[in-house]
Amino acid sequence: MHIAIVGAGIAGVTTAYELALDGHQVSVYEQRSAAAEDASFGSAGLLSPALLAPWAAPAADPAQQHGRRNARLRLAPGAGIAGRLWRWQYGRAARQPDAAARLAALHRLGQYSLARTRAIIDGLELQCDSAYGTLVLLRQRSDLSSLAPALQALQDAGLQLREVDADTARQIEPGLAADVPLAGALHVSDGQAANCRVFAQQLRQAAQERGVQFFFNTGVERIQLQPAGVQLVGGELRAADAVVVCAGMGAQPLLRPLGLRLPLVPVYGYTVSAPVREDCHAPQGSVIDPRHRIAMVRQGQRVRISGGGEIGRTHGAHHEATLQQLYLTVSGWFPGGVQTSSHQVQIWRGPRPTMVDGMPRIGATALPGLWLNLGHGASGWAQACASACLLADLVAGRSPEIDPTPFAPAR
Repeated sequence: MHIAIVGAGIAGVTTAYELALDGHQVSVYEQRSAAAEDASFGSAGLLSPALLAPWAAPAADPAQQHGRRNARLRLAPGAGIAGRLWRWQYGRAARQPDAAARLAALHRLGQYSLARTRAIIDGLELQCDSAYGTLVLLRQRSDLSSLAPALQALQDAGLQLREVDADTARQIEPGLAADVPLAGALHVSDGQAANCRVFAQQLRQAAQERGVQFFFNTGVERIQLQPAGVQLVGGELRAADAVVVCAGMGAQPLLRPLGLRLPLVPVYGYTVSAPVREDCHAPQGSVIDPRHRIAMVRQGQRVRISGGGEIGRTHGAHHEATLQQLYLTVSGWFPGGVQTSSHQVQIWRGPRPTMVDGMPRIGATALPGLWLNLGHGASGWAQACASACLLADLVAGRSPEIDPTPFAPAR
């Protein structure tokens, strides 16, 4: 079957690769000049455990459940009434009776994705700055309450998550400041992080070797279903047997004319990627500060610090208070470990296309020949490989390894 994919972010590239393995003829259309140039560009990097990542899902944080003002997503200029309504619905989703079931489904998707990502990295011998072990820092014992729903889902699934004291935490991460109050930490020895953009670019090459065609600098103006295909900007129609939309926020203008309206908004986050100054003082794996919702991830000779969640303002100056918190957090926990004043520091503010319930849409729509793989929010990298496998299985008529029902586009 000839399948057209719209979008060459991490979702589009992994989907193309899995479909090509099944023998399909695959064409990928991307308006930017390379793979992983938009939402996938500055991913936090955390692969596992994804539920502990900041802003992983509304139900992962009881502060959302109780509507605490300091836990809400920030409304930036331009958010408008629609942004306020979406934020309210996002918080409301954390209080729904099925919230725990959604967390369990997201964890299964994340663990399946971790296994598939590792298999691809090992099988193709990819080099993507992997780091192992995840440490969640607890300034006070009360910080555990902010993680309770996610921890319950992880424990119910049998994840090996160990509570350690401050001394053990500093043995795991020797660079942690000795004078910063630390009540203890949660340690996941099987945790992992890697560079999403590097992985996507290398997997794109592997997909091309399997016959996938990538068309960069090529925008899609509309999707046609009878006959199926995509109309490129400028009017040229490219025929296909099916179309898979992996375009993140770019999906909205393509799906609306077809009668599909998704509760999807770009929740913007920030990352600061800075060179390591002293290896022994820098993070060795992934370190999460849940109080400030910030992740610090080792990526080779750099550290990526990520955090912030805001709706609105697609252009303009960065939110300096958010950036300042990123700098203060990494320098406070790892003094002397990262060169935050170097000219090599890269600051990125990018969208995390997020569904109002925190659940991606993966699978066939009610429209013949139209498939979706989008809306993964802050966990796009952590869920990408499993999402691609789910979609490929559904296209082939196979029974997926995990239940795809929670992610169905028509739910």
